[in-house]
Amino acid sequence: MMSMTIPEVTLNDGITIPVIGLGTYTLKGSQGANAIQYAIDEIGYRLIDSAYNYENEGTVGEAVRRSSVPREELRITSKLPGRYQAYDLAVTTIQESLYRANLDYYDLYLIHWPNPKQGKYVEAWQALIDAKKQGLIRSIGVCNFLPEHLERLEMETGVKPSINQIELHPFFNQAEQRNWHEENEITTQSWSPLARAKEVLHYDTLQTIAHHHNKSVSQVILRWHYQLGAVSIPKSSSPERQRENISIFDFSLDETEMNMISKLTRPDGRLKNQDPAVYEEF
Repeated sequence: MMSMTIPEVTLNDGITIPVIGLGTYTLKGSQGANAIQYAIDEIGYRLIDSAYNYENEGTVGEAVRRSSVPREELRITSKLPGRYQAYDLAVTTIQESLYRANLDYYDLYLIHWPNPKQGKYVEAWQALIDAKKQGLIRSIGVCNFLPEHLERLEMETGVKPSINQIELHPFFNQAEQRNWHEENEITTQSWSPLARAKEVLHYDTLQTIAHHHNKSVSQVILRWHYQLGAVSIPKSSSPERQRENISIFDFSLDETEMNMISKLTRPDGRLKNQDPAVYEEF
């Protein structure tokens, strides 16, 4: 079966990653491994996003092992949970992440949330820096960090993240944060890129644009992410949906359409009210 070739973006440390990847939250066990392997082998996904707290690093690793695609062509991500941000705990957790997946290295490893009240994200960052020096991680980044958190990382360690994975979808377009990333050469990655699919898919604005391009609403939204310069990681276990999500490179949105989608944003657009300034994840 034909697999799709996906454009790539170069991170600030020289590592390249595809502009769209596969989210794996809730994909577990043999069903999950089958779905991920299919996405890699049959459809052409090369960026696979996981996390320690998803409890599926082993599933991702199994899919990688079963896959016919050489390991060096894949970009596998995992994330450090909040409860292990103390330096020594972070060091062993990174090792544990690799053992769980049975991988020699992660291409991307991210701090999952800043948990600013705990005040340990800088030492967690130092653990990632050291793990990168040891060859356990190729590129290090964060999720859900606000500009003040990102500035502190660079100020105290001299190393800025390659990526910041943030909540980003039509209801919450993160214009200010994206602009800040761009000015500071940090790649924006979108989690929950399709928002609450059941709600977003029925918006007249999006349906009109999708009809005009003879595409699905999901494809239009993922194309919007791509044209914003954000790397999206939509999750799906369905082969049809996996293929649809990645088939966004044969059309483009004009400026009017881009603005129409961006205007759907809301002041309280976060899906679960998870404000990184106060939200704690363990």
